[in-house]
Amino acid sequence: MSDTTRRLLYWAPRVLGILFALFVSIFALDVFGQGYGFWGTLQALLMHLIPVYILLIALAIGWRWEWAGALLFAGFTVAYLVTAWNPGPIASNLVWMWPIAVPPLILALLFLLSWRTHPQT
Repeated sequence: MSDTTRRLLYWAPRVLGILFALFVSIFALDVFGQGYGFWGTLQALLMHLIPVYILLIALAIGWRWEWAGALLFAGFTVAYLVTAWNPGPIASNLVWMWPIAVPPLILALLFLLSWRTHPQT
């Protein structure tokens, strides 16, 4: 495997993990229209950003130990699918679930590939 491919596999899950955390953090912006006042809005914003904190902690762990990042992000995918699934047609669930469920699965695969392509030391 070329050095360029190895470097791409190293940086891809890290950069995409940051971008995914930014994407998820966008959903916390709905607290600004609720009329809570400054301290209430700050508290609600910090609460809404808890999933982002968890993603960033997982990313920090995956940054050092790629195999752990692969497990954590695969676990996020499974946990999200289990907790967000609604009774009803599968197609209707998948339509609105894929933007949150697929990126951590891709990140898990990229962390796994990054781990497997390291030269043995």
